[in-house]
Amino acid sequence: MYSKELLKGTIEIIILKLLVENGSMYGYEITQQVKNLTKGKIVISEGALYPTLHKLEAIGVLSTEIIHIGRRQRKYYHVSEVGKDISALKMQELSSFLHSLNQILDFKLSS
Repeated sequence: MYSKELLKGTIEIIILKLLVENGSMYGYEITQQVKNLTKGKIVISEGALYPTLHKLEAIGVLSTEIIHIGRRQRKYYHVSEVGKDISALKMQELSSFLHSLNQILDFKLSS
């Protein structure tokens, strides 16, 4: 598992990437998808996930839809139209940053 410091700078981008690819997801589903895709190396806690989701929703990057399932309700998040442009910019920025970091550390990143 990676340190919280490394995760802190990338959690928004991770969330946006998953939502762009999957359309809409609920919180727990996001955490499980991240855990599965990284084979447990990246674990997003609820304490990190929900404040980030709420922040992205508050600034208009994400929209939500509440679905009732029996007596429970589930809040699904999806990227808004404005959020699509923002997420593309953030992903380009991260890609450029990783390239620069690779130049400094002089090693090859692998998928």
